[in-house]
Amino acid sequence: MADIGKTLPIPKNASSFKLLAVPLAVVLVVVMLVVPLPSFLLDILITINITAAMLVLLTAMNVKKPLEFSVFPTLLLMLTVFRLALNVSATRLVLLHAYAGVVIESFGHFVIGGSVLVGLVVFLILIIIQFVVITSGSGRVAEVAARFTLDAMPGKQMAVDGELASQLITAEQAKQRRAEISEEADFYGAMDGASKFVRGDAIAAIVITLINLLGGLGVGVLQHHDSLSQAVSTYSTLSVGDGLVSQIPALLLSLSTGIIVTRAATEDDLGSNVLGQLSRYRRVVRTAAAVIFILGILPGLPKIPFLLVGGILFILASRLPQDEQEEAEEVQETLLPPPPSPDAPAQLAKEAKVMPLELELGLDVIDLVDPRKRGDLLERVKGLRRALAHELGIVIPPIHAKDNDQLSPTHYAFRIHGVQVAEGEAPPGLLLAVGNGLQELDGRETKDPAYGGMAKWISPELRYRATVTGATVVERSAVITTHLAEVVRKYAGELLSRQDVKLLLDSVKNENPVAIEEMASANVTLGHIQNVLRNLLEEQIPVKDLVRIIEAVTDQAMTQIRDLDSLTEAARMALGPQITSLCTQNSIVNAIVLEPALEQDLASHIQITEHGRYLGNSAEDLERVITSVQNTYMSAEAAGKSPVLVCSSYIRPALRRLIHTRLVNLKVISAAEVAANAKISTIGVIYHVANTTV
Repeated sequence: MADIGKTLPIPKNASSFKLLAVPLAVVLVVVMLVVPLPSFLLDILITINITAAMLVLLTAMNVKKPLEFSVFPTLLLMLTVFRLALNVSATRLVLLHAYAGVVIESFGHFVIGGSVLVGLVVFLILIIIQFVVITSGSGRVAEVAARFTLDAMPGKQMAVDGELASQLITAEQAKQRRAEISEEADFYGAMDGASKFVRGDAIAAIVITLINLLGGLGVGVLQHHDSLSQAVSTYSTLSVGDGLVSQIPALLLSLSTGIIVTRAATEDDLGSNVLGQLSRYRRVVRTAAAVIFILGILPGLPKIPFLLVGGILFILASRLPQDEQEEAEEVQETLLPPPPSPDAPAQLAKEAKVMPLELELGLDVIDLVDPRKRGDLLERVKGLRRALAHELGIVIPPIHAKDNDQLSPTHYAFRIHGVQVAEGEAPPGLLLAVGNGLQELDGRETKDPAYGGMAKWISPELRYRATVTGATVVERSAVITTHLAEVVRKYAGELLSRQDVKLLLDSVKNENPVAIEEMASANVTLGHIQNVLRNLLEEQIPVKDLVRIIEAVTDQAMTQIRDLDSLTEAARMALGPQITSLCTQNSIVNAIVLEPALEQDLASHIQITEHGRYLGNSAEDLERVITSVQNTYMSAEAAGKSPVLVCSSYIRPALRRLIHTRLVNLKVISAAEVAANAKISTIGVIYHVANTTV
């Protein structure tokens, strides 16, 4: 939104003027209702009134969205009271001196030709235009806009909360959007009330004019002893002139009100929008010109006006740019090569290419990626890629979206390198409610596709009720975006390609070339770094601190022990404080530890292969270890704690591979990774022989 206050430098001595100008003007308006004004001052104030109304109208036409003119409702009230005060002052001068200044007299003689009857007809027509047409329509639009804006306010705020939770926007952006939503609701609520000012002003104009007519005749005949014809000629002409002078700015303000409440937020002003949209389609303008031209040649109709307007319109149409459809057809015919044959080798290879990350949509979900149907899924996905890059430290590959008629119409699916890894649904016309109070809502029960919790698909009419009951209401596109975020976090290691690692190393080389030089001298290859980053991402550890990871891997490689698990453990120890922060709950690490005898036994049976370290103990011993860890983990979870299995760095990779087969969410860290200032609470001990825990 444009910051009007920053367009021009404001002198320091103008601050007191800004504070006093408007309150002083309001006080003077009230004084005008009581204190008589000289005629020359009334002329100036009437001119100011017309100028102010014109300024308001032009401002309303040039704002790009209504909130840029948020002061309009208050300004409308002030100008309405100002105009009524002018009516009172003019009535006082007319009845006391039979003269109310040059402006009113000019309108009484020049504009209406000195005819009271003509003036009354013109005055009534202006009243009908303002009261019946503009005021009535704008009042209804303001009422509907206020109701819809207030009804949609909770949903918009929940959408902001959902985008913030999905890290599509920052906390500062969320705060700004909430403020804009509140300002929008306040503005349309104020406009609903301000439209009543315009309606009341039109009624007051009729009453004031009738009072002036009757009062003027009474004063002229009874008090000044004028003849009836002379009184009518003098007072009626001035009364009608006063009414016309008042109705011109009133009509401008009423028109401004209608423009403000019917404007939609765009990137241009009203004039640019009107001319741009009316002249967008050259075929339409040419057709209109042809119709007008044909009317001009029909017998019985005047030829000159129709032929003149039709000819001018046709000339203007010929100067308009081509339609997008015409231009596309012309470009396709002249510039684009013919489409390749479906059986061509290049086309078959393109269709057979496997994309790193794909989003497949059922037929009823395609509307979410169609901008013509206000589909915002693609924009949300773009924001998600930026958020995940900041969170994980890697560049997520572009998401390739396509339709799939093999899917259920309301379903969508994610594929990683051609393999489907997740699926969900997003039925059209419904919203997903998650959290509390679901039992009080009517809808179809389902599960949150991203986190697996209970949820319900509800109709949009239940949005406000769901919010009141404590549930979180999520739009369909936000459901897919949140699900996509969890899929990417889970499979981030598989999505990291050599080319992505090359781009990351290039960025490090520009800022820290020494780290890259040492990496090369230690014969650490691009593949080593890629595999280490994949291992870290597989355990949901961000790799944003890439310089420290490279340095740790390089130092480990110089020791000649350069198997993948050793390189990964070196990187993990370098990221120890970060890993510890991911494993804390209320600033405490709830640790499940191994008895020293058990840890020594597991270490003695480690088998090192080209694919990593594995435990070589008997199947019975390993099953006993898994069962004991699982029981301890479930007990801790039931007590509301998030446990972490802590062991030595030597057996950590092998033990993690064993535990991960059954306990996917249990983090396994080494004692060397725990930060020195971390608080550790031992919640369980896994013993060597008996399946007991402490």
